Amino acid sequence: MATRCGFVAIVGRPNVGKSTLVNRLLGQKLSITSRRPQTTRHAILGIHTVGDAQAILIDTPGLHAQRKGALNRYLNRTAAAALADVDVVVLVVDRLQWSDEDQAVLERLREHPAPLLLALNKVDLLADKSALLPRIEALAASGRYRDIIPLSAHTGGNVDALERRLLELLPAGEHMYADDQYTDRSERFLAAEVVREKLTRQLDQELPYILSVEIERFQRGDRILAIDAVIWVERTSQKAIVIGRGGEGLKRVGSRARQDLERLFGQQVLLRLWVRVKERWTDDEQALQRLGYVEPGPRE
Repeated sequence: MATRCGFVAIVGRPNVGKSTLVNRLLGQKLSITSRRPQTTRHAILGIHTVGDAQAILIDTPGLHAQRKGALNRYLNRTAAAALADVDVVVLVVDRLQWSDEDQAVLERLREHPAPLLLALNKVDLLADKSALLPRIEALAASGRYRDIIPLSAHTGGNVDALERRLLELLPAGEHMYADDQYTDRSERFLAAEVVREKLTRQLDQELPYILSVEIERFQRGDRILAIDAVIWVERTSQKAIVIGRGGEGLKRVGSRARQDLERLFGQQVLLRLWVRVKERWTDDEQALQRLGYVEPGPRE
């Protein structure tokens, strides 16, 4: 039986639901999600195998142009590099909305040779679904999209239609990964992302997105997995916010993260967290490299 395999880039402006869509397609959680833009900071590979087809999903940071600094340059370069040599591109937008940032992302795709699918996300929030029809007709008239698919990554509504279409568009080729593998990322990376998700969700508007998590120890025992994680912030005042009054904030993060980590790794987890300050780490190229923010290299 002939097999198909290819890279699929999931792109769009920040906070349109790219990571939620990737998780829904995979049927399990890989990318962290929150209401805050720029939650995704790395081009994360999710491996989705259905029968003879294997789609290697690249969940990219949101393309944006508003903030400056080394971290934001990294985010934009990572998202742009993810487009190199992909076989299918899925552009995710928010229902009936179309912003200047959406248009900027589309312009970046103008000369890309891969087929472009447009996912109109969050349609579950529309009271009147018929309002989509003229929108879809207008978008289809542009001739830029191989297909336009309204869906809800949150509820799963019509995501199967997108799945079928992108699998059909994959080129012939041998599978690059085992059929039961769902990511190329290390366990240490996944552990750091779990902790960062809990921080982002708990702090929400209290603290900027300027924090990172570094795993200092990841040690499996017969019964217990021991994980030591450092939460890096830029100012002492931010450290106090993360820790919370009497340490309660950090305790809640630790408890919620531990529960997810035990489900993820299938054993009891001993999680220890520390908060440390490194001024302007988001604008320090060396600090970014040490924390895992490295330039994405070419795929072979």
